Amino acid sequence: MRPAVIKLRTVFAVDITPERIAGVPADVIEPIGGIAAKNKGRVLINLHGGGFRIGTGLGGQMESIPIASLGAIRVISVDYREGPEHKFPAASEDVATVYRELLKTYPPKNIGVYGCSAGGMLTAESVAWFQTHGLPRPGAIGIFGSGALVPTVGDSNYFGTVLMGGTTATPEDAKKFVPYFDIPELNVKDPLVSPAYSLSVLKAFPPTLLISGTRDIGLSSAVYTHSRLVKAGVDADLHVWEGAAHCIFAEPVVDPEVPETREAWDVIVKFFDKHLGK
Repeated sequence: MRPAVIKLRTVFAVDITPERIAGVPADVIEPIGGIAAKNKGRVLINLHGGGFRIGTGLGGQMESIPIASLGAIRVISVDYREGPEHKFPAASEDVATVYRELLKTYPPKNIGVYGCSAGGMLTAESVAWFQTHGLPRPGAIGIFGSGALVPTVGDSNYFGTVLMGGTTATPEDAKKFVPYFDIPELNVKDPLVSPAYSLSVLKAFPPTLLISGTRDIGLSSAVYTHSRLVKAGVDADLHVWEGAAHCIFAEPVVDPEVPETREAWDVIVKFFDKHLGK
């Protein structure tokens, strides 16, 4: 990931400051040109992808640098605990810890949360976790390259594998392929793991942006989650790019010269600008 991060930093001028927020490691990414006046009281939390196994540091930076620069906003990329050393709900707990700390400075309506792949799933899990632990919902969220459920299943799990390579998984394979969830007694349809299965949980979700591509193995999860959010009465947008592979605009290799990548970033920036508190 390092070469891609280096390239991004030649295109987008940002400062990256490692911090520990209430004990949780994170990178704070800010545009060198300064935060826009309208965003002084706003902040975004990024949850990196990587299958709950990799992505710490460089992965989160890759997902945060363009958004911080193009949106002229502060982005905090959280290095949450991952498997196989840590198990569910360690990551949700870390996100809640950071979120609770930020609530001391920002109103919840001014905080956005987003991530791609595992980070998108964790975004949904975190909102569900907030609900059950007395925390207010954030202003808006972004679930990219995945859905609000574990594991990735549906048509795209099969045709995405054919188009892009990889291994076809079934619901029974979730714990095997994602050690973070490898807990014998864990039900992968638990609302704290897969909120998409619970309309009562989804009903309390904030405005949600879902992004995928026609070659993304996570497309079916994104489509299903979108339909469930709409059914629950949530303001939800779904954007799908033709020919785009899994999280191509986020990681592990991002090319800022690809038009669809630029379009995805533009949609993300405009979505949070529209839905976060003023």
